[in-house]
Amino acid sequence: MAGMTATPRTRTATPRPPGRPLRSRPYGSVLVLLLAALYFLVPVAASLWFTVDDPGKGLTFGAYAKGLRDGGMATSLGLSVRLGLATVALGLLLMVPTMVVVTLRLPKLRRVVEVLCMVPLIMPPIALVAGVSTVLSWEDDLRTTPLWGTFQALHDKNFPLVLVLVYTVMSLPFLYRSLDGGLRAVDLKTLVEASRSLGASRPGTLCRVVVPNLRPAIVSGAVLSLAMVLGEFTVANVLGFEPFSVWMVHVGEYEAQLSVAAAMLSLLITWGLLLLLTNLAGGRNRKRNRDRDRNRTGNRRRTTV
Repeated sequence: MAGMTATPRTRTATPRPPGRPLRSRPYGSVLVLLLAALYFLVPVAASLWFTVDDPGKGLTFGAYAKGLRDGGMATSLGLSVRLGLATVALGLLLMVPTMVVVTLRLPKLRRVVEVLCMVPLIMPPIALVAGVSTVLSWEDDLRTTPLWGTFQALHDKNFPLVLVLVYTVMSLPFLYRSLDGGLRAVDLKTLVEASRSLGASRPGTLCRVVVPNLRPAIVSGAVLSLAMVLGEFTVANVLGFEPFSVWMVHVGEYEAQLSVAAAMLSLLITWGLLLLLTNLAGGRNRKRNRDRDRNRTGNRRRTTV
């Protein structure tokens, strides 16, 4: 029995050889990070100063107060958020099952799906919206057909579904890259086979096994898609709708300070959504890591005893 008792390993610090110099600080990396911080923070700081500086009154937050009281800002911001959430939901419903099926059943089509999803990166938005405008112009010719009601619903001012469809196409590169990286990081085939062997259905396996393991990738793609929708201008402006980005440009024609203040609020909202979604995605992973470390510690103590 004495021979079966495991003895704990003690780690001893390895002394540094006397002739070996200490590792120098990576001054080059610090310089690059400092330049990157200046590149991103200086424009933000300048814009923030422009919104609060009044030559006659000094520092004032009147532009932000005026923007918060403006009904057009609340309406356009609410429309952009609803469009963004709908775009994320539709994009994930299309891409998650497609990527899972391609990974498990049709790996030879991975390149084809990748090329199709990357097309919006090389297609200018103005070319895409020109084609959409041409299709929408068929509405008058279809007035006597059942499709006329569908065209009416597509460009409803309160919630234009056509923008959701176009934004979903434009978000495909972000969703594909995020989901592809997440699928490469997990052993999807083993997870699915284990779930199916335990009696789970295909929808249950997708919702209860695949999606939780892809949570960080899904959140990453959702954040990128939402940020794209909040900042998109060309498609909405050409089609005649006024989400938050178009409203900011129109307001900037006669009130520049209010427009920049709205841009700062948009930036804060985007950062807030990013932090919220990141915490929602990382909370379960951090809990899982803590439980795993706790189990390892308990097993190590039992082995030692």
